Amino acid sequence: MTGPTRVLIVDDSASMRAVLARALSADPDIEVIGMAPEPHTARAMIKELNPDVVTLDVEMPGMDGLSFLEKIMRLRPMPVIMCSTLTARGAEVTIEALRLGAVDCIAKPAGNPLEIARDAALLRKMVKAAARSSVRQGPSRLAPVASQPGLQRDVVIAVGASTGGVEALFSVIGALPPDCPPVLVVQHMPAAFTNGFAARLDRESRVSVVEAVTGTPIQRGTVYIAPGGSNHMELVGGTNGHIRLRPGEPVGGHRPSVDVLFHSVAPLGAAAVGVILTGMGNDGAAGMQAMRLAGARTLGQNQASCVVYGMPRAAFELGAVEREVSLSAMPEAILAACRK
Repeated sequence: MTGPTRVLIVDDSASMRAVLARALSADPDIEVIGMAPEPHTARAMIKELNPDVVTLDVEMPGMDGLSFLEKIMRLRPMPVIMCSTLTARGAEVTIEALRLGAVDCIAKPAGNPLEIARDAALLRKMVKAAARSSVRQGPSRLAPVASQPGLQRDVVIAVGASTGGVEALFSVIGALPPDCPPVLVVQHMPAAFTNGFAARLDRESRVSVVEAVTGTPIQRGTVYIAPGGSNHMELVGGTNGHIRLRPGEPVGGHRPSVDVLFHSVAPLGAAAVGVILTGMGNDGAAGMQAMRLAGARTLGQNQASCVVYGMPRAAFELGAVEREVSLSAMPEAILAACRK
């Protein structure tokens, strides 16, 4: 695309519209072309202005953001970033929005000036990535992969994802059999959302899905979602080891970091499988390279099925990806790597 990224802000709070507009307009490559206080006005503005990206309030009077998003994705799919309050209800609705095809989510800017400036920078980064994303028309469900007892090696699966990853993980994790090897996942999302994400994924999967807790022994048939926020997630003790959540500075701007998880799994060598899914940036590329050099099987989501072909591209260009596969083929590819 040429020219600045054109953004429509949809939020029922006049003060929040002003905050978002100010944050976005600080970047010369972003143009706020309109602001709508509710979905009916927004619908008319979308038709008239044809924005590149919409930022959408999760909860609004009249028609909530989720209902409006469903209409957008069915009638006129476009990149949407959900803006949510850090509440249980806000998190639940945001996760559903991401499953329905919203590109990303961000907590509404709040706190001290430093925190607001950090959130504003992240929002600008998200908006520009969203403008380059490949939008999907609603959620897809993959056929469940059958259990194949006795054929899987004693391995650990490590997965990294970011932008578009929630929808991808619903598809991939939802297709895994209940006896699959343990799966450790780092998905970039706000801290308030990861517990709800794990609970929702658990309800829709044949495997057990939990938010990771430090010291927990890993076991078959369980997926461990790294908590967002103040800790990195690592594997300690090999294929029969346990999870460690440790504080530390962000790595590549992320905490938890996919790179940290992958580096912790790399010593397992051939007893590890690495998977990198859709996402912006390059988190996970160096860690996956370490895994592959140690003898692990490594898979990357291909460009055609990615919402944002950033993290998989970075890993592929580094030589860290053994094989690229589509999202629809990923569950079987993961299990095949576990059997070899």
